[in-house]
Amino acid sequence: MGHPRIAVLVPCYNEAVTIERVVADFRRALPDAVVHVFDNASEDDTADRARKAGARVAYVGLRGKGHVVRRLFADVDADIYVLVDGDDTYSAACAPRLVERLREGHDMVVAVREATGALAYRAGHRFGNRLLTGFLGWLFGRPCRDILSGYRAFSRRFVKSFPAQSGGFEIETELTVHALELHVDR
Repeated sequence: MGHPRIAVLVPCYNEAVTIERVVADFRRALPDAVVHVFDNASEDDTADRARKAGARVAYVGLRGKGHVVRRLFADVDADIYVLVDGDDTYSAACAPRLVERLREGHDMVVAVREATGALAYRAGHRFGNRLLTGFLGWLFGRPCRDILSGYRAFSRRFVKSFPAQSGGFEIETELTVHALELHVDR
């Protein structure tokens, strides 16, 4: 089998300040990947800057990250999908490790965030994430480490079977629950 087709999926809303760096970093980290930026009706020049950096750009008018992820999953065809936020809070250098872990037979791999500064991962968010992560781990009888991470890799099987319902930032929780319900990585 040849090299898998890899797509980097970047949902964006008003990320003009960071999007060129995100696209460039992921093109460097995964040189064979195609970077797709889906602009969620930004009021700045996110789309133009993403296109200038070498991304394929599409527009989603219905606001909310969940709506954008639904469109990304429906419209992009690949074997491996790397989903990352466009605000440059995640390191593209980790992407090859995510892809490698996915190729070991998993359907979803989640990059666990580390607190690197007071604003990057505030204490209230950290507490809420731990609480929700612990609850879902208990409910499904499987450990979870960071269910709210916006940096994940998916198999084609996961992406094309995911029944996205949420419209906003609850999409990360929905992705995790889907994986836990289906035991897709076993």
